[in-house]
Amino acid sequence: MKIMVGGTFDPLHDGHKRLLSRSFQLAGPKGTVIIGLTSDRFASQKVHPVRPYEKRKEELTRFIEESGFQAAWSVEPLEDRFGSALKIDFDALIVSEETLPVAMEINTLRRKEGRRKVDIHQITCVLADDGRWISSTRIYRGEIDPHGRVIG
Repeated sequence: MKIMVGGTFDPLHDGHKRLLSRSFQLAGPKGTVIIGLTSDRFASQKVHPVRPYEKRKEELTRFIEESGFQAAWSVEPLEDRFGSALKIDFDALIVSEETLPVAMEINTLRRKEGRRKVDIHQITCVLADDGRWISSTRIYRGEIDPHGRVIG
């Protein structure tokens, strides 16, 4: 199975790890996972600072390699919300509750361009100790750490 997933992944937190792990699980040992990693230009639109693309890619690569996932994988720059998802053939998008609307829009645009719809698999966001979603914004604000532990 060929899976696509995307994000800024900065900092790489437990929610991202769940998203990536599910992507590799669905791909299976003979599948492929394509990871769209937001480019520096696209990531600059975030409300919090974002480390350079190469630093984020290094951390992402280290997590994947240390996790021992069996599927083939690649990382490609994501210049907009859709990346190559409108142009290439693949089987499924893996998204969080937060990014589900983008996946639905991708399928609408694919259908308009005569491409087949892809399956959408939504994970549940990981909750921090305070019961709210773990997010990069909350980590950068100093509210929680990458594992969702409340700081202070």
